[in-house]
Amino acid sequence: MGTLSEILGRAQARARENGLPYAGNLTPAEAHKLLELAPSARLIDVRTRPELDLVGRVPGATHIEWAFYPDMKPNPDFLAQLNMQVDKESLVMFLCRTGGRSHNAAAVAAQAGFAESYNILEGFEGETDHIANQRGNINGWRAAGLPWTNIG
Repeated sequence: MGTLSEILGRAQARARENGLPYAGNLTPAEAHKLLELAPSARLIDVRTRPELDLVGRVPGATHIEWAFYPDMKPNPDFLAQLNMQVDKESLVMFLCRTGGRSHNAAAVAAQAGFAESYNILEGFEGETDHIANQRGNINGWRAAGLPWTNIG
C-alpha cells in the first residue's frame, strides 16, 4: 500500500491527470490506510441519513449530508457544518455512495480553503453490478472488505 507520502503522491497525481480542483483521488483502501497512518485525518461521509441507516456506515466517520433525501435538495449549510466540525488544516477525505457527491464536496471544500481535500473513488457501495442489478459487489468501500457497520 505504501507510506503516507506515497499514497498521497498517487492521489495527487490522479488529480493532476484529471484536472481536479482538489488535492487528490483516493481508492477506498488508500483512504482506510491514511486513517491508520494519519490519526488526525478525517473521513466525512456526505451520504443521506437514510443511506447510512439502510446501507451502512464507516465507524468513526463524521456525517455531513451533501443533499437531503428524498428530493436530494442540496444542504445549504454544508460548508458551515464542515467548518464547525473540521479544522481547515486537516487532511479531509469525502465519501458518498459512488464517488459523485464526494467529488463535489471535495471541490467545494478545497475552494473554501481546505487545501488537503480528497475524494474517495468508488464511494461506499461502488458501481452497479448489472448482472445482479445491485451495488456493493464490484468495488467501493464495502466490496474492498474495509470496516463498516450497519449500526448507527
